[in-house]
Amino acid sequence: MRLLVTGGIGVLGRATLPLLRAQHHVIHAPAPGDLDLFDAEAVACATDGAEAIVHLATHIPPRERAADREAWRENDRLRAEASRLLVDGALAATTAAYVQPSVTFLYPQEGVVDEETPPGPAPDHLRSALAAEGQAARFAAAGRRGVVLRLGLLDGPGTSNERPNERYQSTLHVADAARALVAALDLPSGIYNVCRDGEHVSNGRFKRATGWRHER
Repeated sequence: MRLLVTGGIGVLGRATLPLLRAQHHVIHAPAPGDLDLFDAEAVACATDGAEAIVHLATHIPPRERAADREAWRENDRLRAEASRLLVDGALAATTAAYVQPSVTFLYPQEGVVDEETPPGPAPDHLRSALAAEGQAARFAAAGRRGVVLRLGLLDGPGTSNERPNERYQSTLHVADAARALVAALDLPSGIYNVCRDGEHVSNGRFKRATGWRHER
């Protein structure tokens, strides 16, 4: 499959690209300086010929700046604006699938939740995650496959957590997140939670659809 993968140098990209290559996909993973994700014409050129798009580009600020709203601006644009341009380009091309990672933090924090649970009130820095999910839904509404993976808080190499952060009720090793993203290329449209078993967020839909099990 011919793939366009954004954010190939990020935490998820570094874990996911080797798995995609191992499956013999033909991958175009432009470096940030090679593709301006906010340039509609450049994005349209990049999406032309791609059978699937995996939008992994983010710009998460370091933990010490997490409370600084301005530090999230670039990440907001990558989630909302860049995803819109990618979907525009994909709809104008023959792209069949669009995969958008999101986060499980959108759910209310009380009780067990699943994909049918409406998101809770989103803090400012998570509203762009909902906007990105909306672009995947727009792609699906046009008769293509738009897949959203709501991932638990990542841990492992390249993340800010060496092991699962016990303060969070939904966690995922980055290597398992990469495996899930590869599996998402074959999924029907929709939202799927991906996290460790037995947590606040149910991962049952994804497991039933793919036979996936977290390994770490």
